[in-house]
Amino acid sequence: MDRFDFMTNLFVILTLVAVAAVGAGMVLAVGGAFVAPLRRARTAVVALIGPEARRLAFAVALVCTLGSLYYSEIEGFTPCRLCWYQRICMFPLVVVLGVGAWKRDPFTRLTSLPFIVCGLGVSTWHFLLERYPTLEGDSCGLAVKCSVPWFTELGFITLAFMCLSGMALIGTLLLADRANERASQEVTA
Repeated sequence: MDRFDFMTNLFVILTLVAVAAVGAGMVLAVGGAFVAPLRRARTAVVALIGPEARRLAFAVALVCTLGSLYYSEIEGFTPCRLCWYQRICMFPLVVVLGVGAWKRDPFTRLTSLPFIVCGLGVSTWHFLLERYPTLEGDSCGLAVKCSVPWFTELGFITLAFMCLSGMALIGTLLLADRANERASQEVTA
């Protein structure tokens, strides 16, 4: 197995873990409102992950950034226009979440929100363009088309999907951070 295959397999595994974590978070968030065992599970997960959620979100943003740089700077993949927009949303999160985790600043969530929302939108659009190339029109350059993925693993994992899953996981972790903060306030009240 060469370096490219090893790194791609690593990022695919991390993407699948991110998708599973986001899916579990959604089940616990929605189901916990209606089903008592899910509510208890949600409380346990928030107690476990919540105190470290900002640091975990920082780690996710850092891994996503390093992965993006790996593919462009080491493998030589030229980023398309939408890849650049995704980077504009992801790269600052490393700094924002890193400083927020270090200073234990709860406003980190608010500062991160515009980057996450925009990143989710751009990544979703980019992933849709890869699935339905006729949507592209003239929005991307001719040299590097946004609708042509550099690779596809397991039939759906592309660089755009990796960014989408990273953004979704960061958002999920910051929701766990907020839930942990609320639980802590309830205990002290």
